[in-house]
Amino acid sequence: MAVSQAAMRRRARIMRAVNVPMRAALSLPFTTPLSANLMLISYTGRKSGKAYRQPVSYVRDGDVLLTPGGGRWTLNLAGGRPTRIRLRGRDEPARPELVTDPAELERLLGVIAEKNPRAARFIPIPRRPDGRLDPDALDAALRHGFCIVRWHLAADGVIGKC
Repeated sequence: MAVSQAAMRRRARIMRAVNVPMRAALSLPFTTPLSANLMLISYTGRKSGKAYRQPVSYVRDGDVLLTPGGGRWTLNLAGGRPTRIRLRGRDEPARPELVTDPAELERLLGVIAEKNPRAARFIPIPRRPDGRLDPDALDAALRHGFCIVRWHLAADGVIGKC
């Protein structure tokens, strides 16, 4: 089922409005119910140099966090420069890795869907009857910038300055 451009624009407007109180809630210096599945990332615009704070969903997979990335904001993470995330009420340094390999994406999307079924609703790639991702839809999503951000957390800030 294809999503129309109008529906995508409508969803983007809603998310922009929802993100305002989400940023406030996720900025609190203590754990909240929202912070169990959402974190706040801070990054600098690659062209504008402007500082941004973006609420994103995440799941923990071992010692990394996984975030589905379907917007232009992920382009600002290219190069894997360390950045700061607000995770469960604490600022943490993390290094983003953009995953675009189709086989690895399929595996990681399975991890995300298993650990946070609600997040699977926001992933724009349908599954075939056998449970695998539709390869044409996956290819189209990759061409339009979809990826998974794998966040490598720093123990005691050893990944460098953010």
